[in-house]
Amino acid sequence: MFQTDGSAHDGARSATEGILVHGGKTPNRYDAMEWAGAFGDIGTLIPFVVAYITILGVDPLGLLFMFGVSKIAAGLFYKTPIPIQPMKAIGAAAVAGGITPAALFASGLTTGLFWLVIGLTGTIKYVARLATKPVVRGIMLGLGMTFVVEGIHRMVGSPWLAGIALAMTFVLLSNPKIPAMFALLILGVVAAVVSNPALLGELAQVNIGFRLPRFGLHQIRWDDIVTGTLLFTLPQIPLTLGNAVVAITAENNDLFPDRPVTERTMCVSQGVMNLVSPMFGGVPMCHGAGGMAGHVRFGARTGGSLVILGSIVIVIALFFSQSVAVIFKMFPPAVLGVILFLAGAELAVTVRDIGTKKSEFYVMIVVAGFAMWHMGVAFVVGVILDTALRREWIKI
Repeated sequence: MFQTDGSAHDGARSATEGILVHGGKTPNRYDAMEWAGAFGDIGTLIPFVVAYITILGVDPLGLLFMFGVSKIAAGLFYKTPIPIQPMKAIGAAAVAGGITPAALFASGLTTGLFWLVIGLTGTIKYVARLATKPVVRGIMLGLGMTFVVEGIHRMVGSPWLAGIALAMTFVLLSNPKIPAMFALLILGVVAAVVSNPALLGELAQVNIGFRLPRFGLHQIRWDDIVTGTLLFTLPQIPLTLGNAVVAITAENNDLFPDRPVTERTMCVSQGVMNLVSPMFGGVPMCHGAGGMAGHVRFGARTGGSLVILGSIVIVIALFFSQSVAVIFKMFPPAVLGVILFLAGAELAVTVRDIGTKKSEFYVMIVVAGFAMWHMGVAFVVGVILDTALRREWIKI
Protein backbone atom coordinates (compact mmCIF):
# COMPACT_ATOMS: atom_id res chain seq x y z
CA MET A 1 0.00 0.00 0.00
CA PHE A 2 2.81 2.39 0.86
CA GLN A 3 6.36 2.27 2.16
CA THR A 4 7.64 3.91 5.30
CA ASP A 5 11.10 5.24 6.04
CA GLY A 6 11.52 2.73 8.84
CA SER A 7 11.52 5.17 11.75
CA ALA A 8 8.20 4.15 13.31
CA HIS A 9 8.40 2.02 16.40
CA ASP A 10 12.17 1.56 16.24
CA GLY A 11 12.25 -0.19 19.58
CA ALA A 12 9.51 -2.66 18.68
CA ARG A 13 11.01 -3.35 15.28
CA SER A 14 14.54 -3.88 16.59
CA ALA A 15 13.19 -6.30 19.18
CA THR A 16 11.32 -8.11 16.47
CA GLU A 17 14.29 -8.32 14.15
CA GLY A 18 16.38 -9.68 16.99
CA ILE A 19 14.34 -12.88 17.14
CA LEU A 20 13.92 -13.63 13.43
CA VAL A 21 14.22 -17.22 12.34
CA HIS A 22 16.36 -17.80 9.26
CA GLY A 23 14.18 -18.53 6.29
CA GLY A 24 10.87 -18.40 8.12
CA LYS A 25 8.53 -16.57 10.43
CA THR A 26 9.29 -15.63 13.99
CA PRO A 27 7.84 -18.33 16.24
CA ASN A 28 5.45 -17.46 19.01
CA ARG A 29 7.02 -16.87 22.40
CA TYR A 30 5.52 -17.31 25.84
CA ASP A 31 8.04 -15.52 28.05
CA ALA A 32 7.42 -12.88 30.72
CA MET A 33 7.16 -10.02 28.23
CA GLU A 34 4.57 -11.87 26.14
CA TRP A 35 2.59 -12.51 29.33
CA ALA A 36 2.78 -8.82 30.20
CA GLY A 37 1.88 -7.71 26.70
CA ALA A 38 -1.09 -10.07 26.69
CA PHE A 39 -2.96 -7.71 29.02
CA GLY A 40 -2.23 -4.60 26.95
CA ASP A 41 -5.69 -4.65 25.36
CA ILE A 42 -7.91 -5.22 28.41
CA GLY A 43 -8.62 -1.48 28.63
CA THR A 44 -11.14 -1.86 25.80
CA LEU A 45 -12.12 -5.50 26.35
CA ILE A 46 -13.32 -5.35 29.95
CA PRO A 47 -15.65 -2.30 29.75
CA PHE A 48 -17.48 -3.64 26.70
CA VAL A 49 -17.77 -7.15 28.15
CA VAL A 50 -19.19 -5.78 31.41
CA ALA A 51 -21.68 -3.63 29.48
CA TYR A 52 -22.83 -6.54 27.32
CA ILE A 53 -23.34 -8.72 30.39
CA THR A 54 -24.93 -6.25 32.79
CA ILE A 55 -27.00 -4.10 30.40
CA LEU A 56 -27.89 -6.43 27.53
CA GLY A 57 -27.97 -9.65 29.52
CA VAL A 58 -25.59 -11.54 27.23
CA ASP A 59 -24.43 -14.84 28.74
CA PRO A 60 -20.73 -14.36 29.65
CA LEU A 61 -20.00 -18.01 28.83
CA GLY A 62 -20.43 -17.77 25.05
CA LEU A 63 -19.21 -14.18 24.89
CA LEU A 64 -15.87 -14.88 26.61
CA PHE A 65 -15.42 -18.33 25.09
CA MET A 66 -15.57 -16.99 21.54
CA PHE A 67 -13.24 -14.13 22.40
CA GLY A 68 -10.77 -16.66 23.77
CA VAL A 69 -11.02 -18.98 20.78
CA SER A 70 -10.63 -16.07 18.34
CA LYS A 71 -7.58 -14.72 20.19
CA ILE A 72 -5.85 -18.10 20.19
CA ALA A 73 -6.63 -18.64 16.50
CA ALA A 74 -5.29 -15.18 15.57
CA GLY A 75 -2.14 -15.64 17.64
CA LEU A 76 -1.35 -19.03 16.13
CA PHE A 77 -2.13 -17.96 12.56
CA TYR A 78 -0.59 -14.47 12.35
CA LYS A 79 2.20 -14.89 14.91
CA THR A 80 1.99 -11.17 15.68
CA PRO A 81 -0.11 -9.39 18.35
CA ILE A 82 -3.09 -8.98 15.97
CA PRO A 83 -5.81 -8.01 18.48
CA ILE A 84 -9.35 -9.28 18.86
CA GLN A 85 -11.62 -6.51 20.13
CA PRO A 86 -15.35 -5.83 20.44
CA MET A 87 -16.72 -3.86 17.49
CA LYS A 88 -17.12 -0.49 19.13
CA ALA A 89 -19.89 1.11 17.06
CA ILE A 90 -22.04 -2.01 17.35
CA GLY A 91 -21.28 -2.30 21.06
CA ALA A 92 -22.10 1.30 21.84
CA ALA A 93 -25.30 1.25 19.78
CA ALA A 94 -26.45 -2.05 21.28
CA VAL A 95 -25.88 -0.94 24.87
CA ALA A 96 -27.55 2.43 24.28
CA GLY A 97 -30.42 1.02 22.24
CA GLY A 98 -31.57 -1.67 24.65
CA ILE A 99 -32.04 -4.30 21.92
CA THR A 100 -32.15 -8.06 22.42
CA PRO A 101 -29.07 -10.29 22.40
CA ALA A 102 -30.58 -12.08 19.37
CA ALA A 103 -30.42 -8.88 17.28
CA LEU A 104 -26.83 -8.40 18.45
CA PHE A 105 -25.91 -11.92 17.35
CA ALA A 106 -27.68 -11.34 14.03
CA SER A 107 -25.56 -8.26 13.41
CA GLY A 108 -22.50 -10.45 13.93
CA LEU A 109 -23.67 -12.83 11.22
CA THR A 110 -24.36 -10.11 8.65
CA THR A 111 -21.12 -8.32 9.59
CA GLY A 112 -19.19 -11.53 9.08
CA LEU A 113 -20.86 -12.22 5.75
CA PHE A 114 -20.08 -8.70 4.49
CA TRP A 115 -16.37 -8.80 5.30
CA LEU A 116 -15.97 -12.36 4.06
CA VAL A 117 -17.48 -11.45 0.68
CA ILE A 118 -15.44 -8.23 0.44
CA GLY A 119 -12.28 -10.17 1.19
CA LEU A 120 -12.84 -13.26 -0.97
CA THR A 121 -13.94 -11.28 -4.02
CA GLY A 122 -10.93 -8.99 -3.77
CA THR A 123 -13.14 -5.90 -3.63
CA ILE A 124 -11.18 -4.57 -0.67
CA LYS A 125 -8.02 -4.12 -2.77
CA TYR A 126 -9.68 -1.34 -4.77
CA VAL A 127 -10.69 0.45 -1.58
CA ALA A 128 -7.22 -0.04 -0.08
CA ARG A 129 -5.62 1.72 -3.05
CA LEU A 130 -7.32 4.91 -1.91
CA ALA A 131 -5.65 4.65 1.48
CA THR A 132 -2.51 6.69 0.87
CA LYS A 133 0.06 7.21 3.59
CA PRO A 134 -1.34 10.55 4.89
CA VAL A 135 -4.85 9.07 5.10
CA VAL A 136 -3.71 5.98 6.98
CA ARG A 137 -1.46 7.96 9.31
CA GLY A 138 -4.34 10.33 10.01
CA ILE A 139 -6.62 7.45 10.97
CA MET A 140 -3.95 6.04 13.27
CA LEU A 141 -3.29 9.43 14.86
CA GLY A 142 -6.99 10.07 15.39
CA LEU A 143 -7.58 6.63 16.86
CA GLY A 144 -4.55 6.99 19.09
CA MET A 145 -5.68 10.34 20.42
CA THR A 146 -9.18 8.95 20.96
CA PHE A 147 -7.65 6.29 23.20
CA VAL A 148 -5.59 8.91 25.01
CA VAL A 149 -8.65 11.07 25.69
CA GLU A 150 -10.75 8.08 26.76
CA GLY A 151 -7.94 6.97 29.05
CA ILE A 152 -7.79 10.38 30.68
CA HIS A 153 -11.56 10.38 31.21
CA ARG A 154 -11.26 7.13 33.15
CA MET A 155 -8.21 8.31 35.08
CA VAL A 156 -9.73 11.53 36.41
CA GLY A 157 -12.18 9.57 38.58
CA SER A 158 -9.27 8.45 40.79
CA PRO A 159 -6.49 10.95 40.07
CA TRP A 160 -4.14 9.76 42.82
CA LEU A 161 -4.32 6.14 41.75
CA ALA A 162 -3.99 7.13 38.10
CA GLY A 163 -1.00 9.36 38.82
CA ILE A 164 0.82 6.64 40.75
CA ALA A 165 -0.03 4.03 38.12
CA LEU A 166 1.07 6.23 35.23
CA ALA A 167 4.35 7.26 36.89
CA MET A 168 5.16 3.68 37.90
CA THR A 169 4.41 2.40 34.41
CA PHE A 170 6.61 4.99 32.70
CA VAL A 171 9.49 4.07 35.00
CA LEU A 172 9.11 0.33 34.44
CA LEU A 173 8.55 0.43 30.68
CA SER A 174 12.30 0.67 30.20
CA ASN A 175 13.06 -2.00 32.82
CA PRO A 176 13.51 -5.41 31.14
CA LYS A 177 13.47 -7.31 34.44
CA ILE A 178 10.12 -6.09 35.80
CA PRO A 179 7.32 -5.99 33.21
CA ALA A 180 5.32 -2.82 33.73
CA MET A 181 2.00 -4.57 33.17
CA PHE A 182 2.53 -6.96 36.07
CA ALA A 183 3.20 -4.10 38.47
CA LEU A 184 0.21 -2.20 37.08
CA LEU A 185 -2.15 -5.14 37.57
CA ILE A 186 -0.91 -5.74 41.13
CA LEU A 187 -1.40 -2.06 41.94
CA GLY A 188 -4.91 -2.24 40.50
CA VAL A 189 -5.88 -5.27 42.59
CA VAL A 190 -4.50 -3.71 45.78
CA ALA A 191 -6.28 -0.43 45.07
CA ALA A 192 -9.55 -2.24 44.36
CA VAL A 193 -9.40 -4.13 47.65
CA VAL A 194 -8.39 -1.05 49.67
CA SER A 195 -11.19 1.07 48.22
CA ASN A 196 -13.73 -1.75 48.56
CA PRO A 197 -12.80 -4.17 51.38
CA ALA A 198 -16.01 -6.13 50.76
CA LEU A 199 -14.46 -7.26 47.46
CA LEU A 200 -12.39 -9.87 49.32
CA GLY A 201 -15.59 -11.44 50.59
CA GLU A 202 -17.08 -11.44 47.12
CA LEU A 203 -13.97 -13.05 45.66
CA ALA A 204 -14.06 -15.74 48.36
CA GLN A 205 -17.56 -16.67 47.21
CA VAL A 206 -16.67 -16.96 43.52
CA ASN A 207 -18.37 -20.01 42.10
CA ILE A 208 -16.41 -22.61 40.16
CA GLY A 209 -18.68 -24.49 37.81
CA PHE A 210 -17.90 -26.04 34.46
CA ARG A 211 -20.20 -25.16 31.55
CA LEU A 212 -19.87 -25.55 27.78
CA PRO A 213 -21.24 -23.04 25.24
CA ARG A 214 -24.44 -24.06 23.49
CA PHE A 215 -25.30 -23.68 19.84
CA GLY A 216 -27.73 -20.75 19.76
CA LEU A 217 -28.40 -19.89 16.13
CA HIS A 218 -32.01 -21.01 16.47
CA GLN A 219 -32.70 -17.98 18.71
CA ILE A 220 -32.24 -15.56 15.81
CA ARG A 221 -35.36 -14.60 13.82
CA TRP A 222 -35.71 -12.71 10.54
CA ASP A 223 -36.70 -9.49 12.31
CA ASP A 224 -33.51 -9.78 14.41
CA ILE A 225 -31.48 -9.98 11.19
CA VAL A 226 -33.19 -6.89 9.77
CA THR A 227 -32.72 -4.94 13.01
CA GLY A 228 -29.12 -6.04 13.45
CA THR A 229 -28.18 -5.22 9.87
CA LEU A 230 -29.78 -1.79 9.65
CA LEU A 231 -28.97 -0.51 13.13
CA PHE A 232 -25.59 -2.10 13.79
CA THR A 233 -23.89 -3.75 10.81
CA LEU A 234 -24.12 -0.85 8.35
CA PRO A 235 -22.93 1.90 10.77
CA GLN A 236 -20.00 -0.32 11.81
CA ILE A 237 -18.62 -0.85 8.29
CA PRO A 238 -16.77 2.50 7.90
CA LEU A 239 -15.20 2.20 11.36
CA THR A 240 -14.02 -1.34 10.68
CA LEU A 241 -12.64 -0.35 7.28
CA GLY A 242 -10.52 2.45 8.67
CA ASN A 243 -9.47 0.93 11.97
CA ALA A 244 -9.58 -2.86 11.62
CA VAL A 245 -8.61 -3.26 7.97
CA VAL A 246 -6.53 -0.34 6.68
CA ALA A 247 -4.88 0.88 9.90
CA ILE A 248 -4.16 -2.53 11.42
CA THR A 249 -2.57 -3.72 8.16
CA ALA A 250 -0.26 -0.72 8.03
CA GLU A 251 0.59 -0.99 11.73
CA ASN A 252 1.36 -4.70 11.58
CA ASN A 253 3.52 -4.39 8.48
CA ASP A 254 5.45 -1.44 9.91
CA LEU A 255 6.18 -3.25 13.16
CA PHE A 256 6.61 -6.80 11.88
CA PRO A 257 7.79 -6.70 8.25
CA ASP A 258 8.80 -10.38 8.46
CA ARG A 259 5.16 -11.31 9.18
CA PRO A 260 3.12 -9.11 6.81
CA VAL A 261 -0.65 -9.18 6.43
CA THR A 262 -2.94 -7.81 3.74
CA GLU A 263 -6.24 -5.96 3.82
CA ARG A 264 -7.80 -9.00 2.17
CA THR A 265 -6.57 -11.27 4.96
CA MET A 266 -7.98 -8.93 7.60
CA CYS A 267 -11.36 -8.94 5.87
CA VAL A 268 -11.52 -12.72 5.55
CA SER A 269 -10.35 -13.18 9.13
CA GLN A 270 -13.03 -10.88 10.51
CA GLY A 271 -15.60 -12.46 8.25
CA VAL A 272 -14.92 -15.99 9.47
CA MET A 273 -14.79 -15.21 13.18
CA ASN A 274 -17.99 -13.14 13.06
CA LEU A 275 -19.87 -15.86 11.21
CA VAL A 276 -18.81 -18.45 13.80
CA SER A 277 -18.97 -16.32 16.96
CA PRO A 278 -22.75 -15.68 17.14
CA MET A 279 -23.48 -19.39 16.76
CA PHE A 280 -22.12 -19.94 20.26
CA GLY A 281 -23.17 -16.69 21.95
CA GLY A 282 -20.26 -14.47 20.90
CA VAL A 283 -20.55 -10.78 20.01
CA PRO A 284 -19.20 -8.98 16.88
CA MET A 285 -15.39 -8.71 16.95
CA CYS A 286 -12.67 -7.00 14.91
CA HIS A 287 -8.90 -6.43 14.65
CA GLY A 288 -8.59 -2.91 16.13
CA ALA A 289 -5.29 -1.09 15.56
CA GLY A 290 -5.33 0.35 19.07
CA GLY A 291 -5.29 -3.14 20.52
CA MET A 292 -2.03 -4.02 18.79
CA ALA A 293 -0.49 -0.80 20.09
CA GLY A 294 -1.47 -1.81 23.62
CA HIS A 295 -0.04 -5.30 23.30
CA VAL A 296 3.23 -3.98 21.84
CA ARG A 297 3.57 -1.14 24.35
CA PHE A 298 3.62 -3.58 27.24
CA GLY A 299 6.03 -6.08 25.68
CA ALA A 300 4.28 -8.35 23.17
CA ARG A 301 6.24 -9.15 20.02
CA THR A 302 4.57 -12.37 18.82
CA GLY A 303 1.20 -14.06 18.71
CA GLY A 304 2.07 -15.81 21.95
CA SER A 305 0.53 -12.90 23.85
CA LEU A 306 -2.84 -13.58 22.21
CA VAL A 307 -2.61 -17.31 22.89
CA ILE A 308 -1.92 -16.52 26.56
CA LEU A 309 -4.80 -14.06 26.94
CA GLY A 310 -7.15 -16.24 24.92
CA SER A 311 -6.40 -19.23 27.15
CA ILE A 312 -7.07 -17.18 30.29
CA VAL A 313 -10.35 -15.89 28.88
CA ILE A 314 -11.46 -19.43 27.94
CA VAL A 315 -10.72 -20.70 31.45
CA ILE A 316 -12.76 -17.85 32.93
CA ALA A 317 -15.58 -18.63 30.50
CA LEU A 318 -15.70 -22.36 31.14
CA PHE A 319 -15.21 -22.34 34.92
CA PHE A 320 -16.05 -18.84 36.24
CA SER A 321 -18.69 -17.47 33.87
CA GLN A 322 -21.13 -16.87 36.73
CA SER A 323 -18.61 -14.68 38.57
CA VAL A 324 -17.21 -12.55 35.72
CA ALA A 325 -18.56 -9.28 37.12
CA VAL A 326 -16.82 -9.87 40.45
CA ILE A 327 -13.52 -10.88 38.82
CA PHE A 328 -13.47 -7.77 36.65
CA LYS A 329 -13.91 -5.55 39.72
CA MET A 330 -10.22 -6.19 40.39
CA PHE A 331 -9.39 -3.82 37.52
CA PRO A 332 -10.24 -0.24 38.61
CA PRO A 333 -11.29 2.20 35.85
CA ALA A 334 -8.25 4.39 36.57
CA VAL A 335 -5.87 1.49 35.87
CA LEU A 336 -7.74 0.59 32.69
CA GLY A 337 -7.47 4.27 31.78
CA VAL A 338 -3.69 4.16 32.11
CA ILE A 339 -3.58 1.13 29.79
CA LEU A 340 -5.77 2.92 27.25
CA PHE A 341 -3.72 6.11 27.53
CA LEU A 342 -0.43 4.36 26.84
CA ALA A 343 -1.90 2.25 24.03
CA GLY A 344 -3.20 5.41 22.38
CA ALA A 345 0.13 7.17 22.72
CA GLU A 346 1.91 4.15 21.25
CA LEU A 347 -0.40 4.15 18.24
CA ALA A 348 -0.18 7.91 17.75
CA VAL A 349 3.63 7.99 17.57
CA THR A 350 3.57 5.87 14.42
CA VAL A 351 2.81 9.04 12.46
CA ARG A 352 6.27 10.46 13.03
CA ASP A 353 7.40 9.02 9.70
CA ILE A 354 4.98 11.24 7.76
CA GLY A 355 7.85 13.43 6.58
CA THR A 356 8.08 17.18 6.08
CA LYS A 357 5.84 17.71 3.07
CA LYS A 358 3.21 20.22 4.16
CA SER A 359 0.35 18.80 2.09
CA GLU A 360 0.75 15.28 3.50
CA PHE A 361 1.03 16.56 7.07
CA TYR A 362 -2.06 18.71 6.49
CA VAL A 363 -4.09 15.73 5.22
CA MET A 364 -2.99 13.67 8.20
CA ILE A 365 -4.12 16.32 10.71
CA VAL A 366 -7.49 16.80 9.02
CA VAL A 367 -8.11 13.06 8.85
CA ALA A 368 -7.08 12.66 12.51
CA GLY A 369 -9.55 15.32 13.57
CA PHE A 370 -12.43 13.66 11.74
CA ALA A 371 -11.31 10.21 12.93
CA MET A 372 -11.83 11.26 16.53
CA TRP A 373 -15.46 11.80 15.56
CA HIS A 374 -16.22 9.20 12.85
CA MET A 375 -13.75 6.83 11.21
CA GLY A 376 -15.74 6.42 7.99
CA VAL A 377 -16.15 10.14 7.42
CA ALA A 378 -12.44 10.61 8.13
CA PHE A 379 -11.53 8.08 5.44
CA VAL A 380 -13.74 9.70 2.81
CA VAL A 381 -12.61 13.24 3.67
CA GLY A 382 -8.98 12.14 3.62
CA VAL A 383 -9.22 10.47 0.21
CA ILE A 384 -10.95 13.51 -1.31
CA LEU A 385 -8.55 16.03 0.23
CA ASP A 386 -5.44 14.02 -0.59
CA THR A 387 -6.55 13.51 -4.21
CA ALA A 388 -7.35 17.20 -4.62
CA LEU A 389 -3.94 18.23 -3.29
CA ARG A 390 -2.01 15.68 -5.35
CA ARG A 391 -3.75 16.75 -8.57
CA GLU A 392 -3.35 20.40 -7.59
CA TRP A 393 -7.05 21.12 -7.73
CA ILE A 394 -6.51 23.02 -4.50
CA LYS A 395 -3.48 24.40 -2.70
CA ILE A 396 -2.71 25.06 0.96
